[in-house]
Amino acid sequence: MPLLTQLALGLLFAILVAHFFKLQWLRRRFPPGPTPLPIIGNLWTLKFVLHHEILMQLAKTYGNIFTVWLGHTPVVVLNGCQTIREGLIGHSAELSGRPTTPLFQKISKGKGVLLSSGHNWKQQRRFGLMTLKNLGLGKKKLEARIQEEAESLVEYFAMKKGKILDPAPAIVYSVTSVISAVIFGHRFSRDDKELHRLIESLNVVIDTFVSMCALLFDVFPWLMRHLPGPHNDLFESNAYVVKFVKKEIKSHKENGFSQEPQDMIGFYLNKLSQDPPDSTSTFDEANMISLASDFFAAGMETTSTALRWALLYLVTQPEIQEKVKKELSATFGESQVIQYEDRKRVPYTNAVIHEVLRISSIAPIGIIRQTVNDTSLQGFNIEKGTLIIANLSSSLYDPAYWETPRQFNPGHFLDKEGNFIKKEAFLPFSAGHRVCLGEQLARTELFIFLTSLLRAFTLKLPEGVKNVNMDPVFGGTMKPHPYQICAVPRYAKGAPGRRKD
Repeated sequence: MPLLTQLALGLLFAILVAHFFKLQWLRRRFPPGPTPLPIIGNLWTLKFVLHHEILMQLAKTYGNIFTVWLGHTPVVVLNGCQTIREGLIGHSAELSGRPTTPLFQKISKGKGVLLSSGHNWKQQRRFGLMTLKNLGLGKKKLEARIQEEAESLVEYFAMKKGKILDPAPAIVYSVTSVISAVIFGHRFSRDDKELHRLIESLNVVIDTFVSMCALLFDVFPWLMRHLPGPHNDLFESNAYVVKFVKKEIKSHKENGFSQEPQDMIGFYLNKLSQDPPDSTSTFDEANMISLASDFFAAGMETTSTALRWALLYLVTQPEIQEKVKKELSATFGESQVIQYEDRKRVPYTNAVIHEVLRISSIAPIGIIRQTVNDTSLQGFNIEKGTLIIANLSSSLYDPAYWETPRQFNPGHFLDKEGNFIKKEAFLPFSAGHRVCLGEQLARTELFIFLTSLLRAFTLKLPEGVKNVNMDPVFGGTMKPHPYQICAVPRYAKGAPGRRKD
C-alpha cells in the first residue's frame, strides 16, 4: 500500500476516533441512550427510520426519556403516558418550537403553521383557529356540509348494490370535499384530474416525510442534494401542491373580494387588503400558501385514514359492528339526522371511534419539536434548541392505562355501566400548544361519516376472504393495507337520516 494512502487512512481513522470521543463527551449533557457512532450517530440502531416501535423497544433499555443521535444531532425521545404528558402539557410552552432542519426549510421555509415556530407560528395558528370558527366549526353551518358529504358517500356505496368495492378512493374524495370547502370554498368533481394529482402529491409528501431518504437529507444535506432518490419526489410533489394553491388564490383574486368570505383563502385575502402595514405582521402570500397547504394535508389525511381503519376493524369484527348498529337504531331510529352533539347519546359508538383512533395510532410520533427555552424533564436538564420527539404510540399502547393495549377493545372507553369515559393516555392528536388544529373537525367528520355508513349498510368482507392484513403501512401516517368490502344496504328505499332542509 502506498505511503500516501496509508497516511490518508491513518488520518481518517484518527478523525473518526476523535469524533467518537467528542460524541461521548457531548452525550453526557443529555438523557442516556444507545452509543452514537461517528458520522451516523444512531442511524444504524434506528434502521435509518424514526419508527415508533423501535423507539418503544429502546425505552425498555434506557427509560422513558432517552436520547438518540441523528448523525451529530441529539434528539430526546419522550415515551409513555406520564413522560409525554409532563413534556407536552406540563412544559407545553418550552416544547412548542420546530427545528430549522434542512428538510423543513426546503418544504416550508418557516412559513405556515405545521413547520413554523415563534411569532410566525403564533400568528398563523391564531388566524387558522379564528377562520375555522368563522366558517362554523362547532356549529351547524359546517356540520351541515359534513352531513351532505356523508350523504354523498352513502349514495356512492349504495350504487355498488352490495358488490365488492375498495372504500379508500370514495372516502378520500368525501373527506377532501369537506376540507376543500373550508379552504377553497368549493368541492371538486370526483373525476377532476388536478384534484387526483393533488391528493397523490400530498400522499408522496406525507409518506416520504419520515422515509430513510428524508432522514438522510437532514443528516447529510450537502450530499443528498446531489443524489437521486425519493426525497426528490417529495420536493417535486410539494412544488405541485404549492402550484395548485397558487391557482386557487389567483381565481379568488380574479373573482374579487367579498365582505363575507366563505373560505380560508377569502379571509386571508381580505386581511391582506384591509390591514395597514405592520412590521410585526407575518401575513403575506407565502404564509397563505403554506397555511392552506398545511390545512389541506392535515384535513385530508387524518380523517380519511381513520375512516379506512374504522371500516377495516368493523368488517373483521362483525359482533362489534352489530352492537354499534343496534345502538344507533335504538337511539335514532331511521329518520333522525345524527349530529356531532349526539355522540353523548351513543356511548358504545363513541367508544368504538375512540378505540379506532387509539389502536391505529395514525400519527405515531407527530412532527419533531424543539425546545425554545431551557427546561427540565424528570430530573434531566434539557437545553434550549434541543430536538424532541413525543412517541405518542407509547401512550396509546401504554399497558399501565390500557387493559389490552394491542387489541381492538371498545371497553377501554367504557365503565362497568356502559358509560363513556375519557382516558388521559388517549393522545392521538398530540397535546399542549402544538395539539392538532383540526382535531374538532376530524372528530366531527369521523362521527358523522361513520354513523351515516353504519345506519345505511351492513359492512362485510367479500365472500371467501378470511385473512386480512391488519398491520399498518409505515409512512408519515400509518395507513391500512388496501382492502375490499361489500356494503350491503340495510333499507330497501334510500338511506336513513337524510337531511330534509
